[in-house]
Amino acid sequence: MTDNKYGKLINRVKAILVDTLVIIGLALAVSGILNLFENVSNPVRALCFTLIVLYDPILTTLNGATVGHMLIGLKVRKESDENQKISFPFALIRFVLKAFLGFISLMTISEKNKGKAIHDSAAGSIVLQS
Repeated sequence: MTDNKYGKLINRVKAILVDTLVIIGLALAVSGILNLFENVSNPVRALCFTLIVLYDPILTTLNGATVGHMLIGLKVRKESDENQKISFPFALIRFVLKAFLGFISLMTISEKNKGKAIHDSAAGSIVLQS
């Protein structure tokens, strides 16, 4: 018996692809905007870069989903309380492990463990179908 409550691997991959396009678009847009100004300080450039890099944990904390998650119908929640979003420190842990392990982490998804990947287990999160 399959539980349709949890995000499926294919949907999670689709969300990652959408998010990759969003991040590339953001990087190009911010770069273009910054290039319109003659003297943009390095701290401003670093802040913009940092915000783009932290796209996933910021949106996961604030919205419970990235743009990719929202478009594909997924949401990230606490495993201990599926009505609550995860906090920024846990979203950051989740993001760093997901980025470091890449698709290896996604290959650990199993219906036996609520569809959790390694990065979900480490962050105490689950991905639900909206």
